[in-house]
Amino acid sequence: MEWESPARPAELTESRLIAAILDGTFPINSLLPAERELSERLGVTRPTLREALQRLGRDGWLEIHQGKPTRIRNYWQEGNLGLLNTITQQPDRLPPDFITQLLEARISLAPDYAALAVARHPADVVALLKSYQKLDETADAYAQADWQLHHRLTVASANPVYTLILNGFRNLYLLFGPIYFASKTNRTHSRNFYRELEAAALQKDPQAARAITLRVMTESLTNYQALNPIPSGGEI
Repeated sequence: MEWESPARPAELTESRLIAAILDGTFPINSLLPAERELSERLGVTRPTLREALQRLGRDGWLEIHQGKPTRIRNYWQEGNLGLLNTITQQPDRLPPDFITQLLEARISLAPDYAALAVARHPADVVALLKSYQKLDETADAYAQADWQLHHRLTVASANPVYTLILNGFRNLYLLFGPIYFASKTNRTHSRNFYRELEAAALQKDPQAARAITLRVMTESLTNYQALNPIPSGGEI
C-alpha cells in the first residue's frame, strides 16, 4: 500500500486561498488583506503565508509588488496552463458553462491533432482503436477509453503542446466523462467515431481523420448541451 505524504502548511494555505479566490471571497482585481491580518484569518504563521503567496504569484493568481497591496489577477485572462490544471481540481467552483467552453476548445484542437496522428503514426492509431472493438458497455469504460484516445492522438501527433494542453483537462475529463457516457446514445455515437477514425487511419488519410473528428466533436458538444442546458448570457 502506498501512503500519500501529508500536505505541507504552505500547500494547505495555498489551496485555501485558491478556494477563496474561486468562490469570490477575494474577487478578481481586489486586494488581499495585509499580511498580518490574512495570516491571522488563515491561522498560519507569516512565513507560511509568504511561501503560499509566492507560489500563487508564480502561478499567475496574484500580482505581488514589494511594498504594495497584493492584487488578485484576472486569472481567466492572465492565467496559464498550470493555473488551468489547478482550477480543474475544484469542479464545484467552475462557472456553469465551463465544460461547454472546454468542448468548444476541443473542437478547435482535436481535428488538427487527429489529422497529424494519422499522418505521422497511423499504425499506432489503428492498433489502439482495434482494441476498442470489445469495449465494455459502461460509462466508466467509455470515459477512460475516450480520454486515452485523445491523449494518445496528441502523443502520436508528435506535437507535445497538444498533450500539455489536454493534460490540463484530465481531471475534468474523467469526472464529467461518465456523466456524458451514461447515455447509451452517446456511447453509440462515440463507438461509431472510433470505427470511422480507425478506417481513416487504415487508409492513411489525415484529411478524412480531420473531417470526421471535426464533425463528431461538434456533435458531441450538442449532445452534452442537451444533457446540461446552460442559461444564455453567461461570460467569464
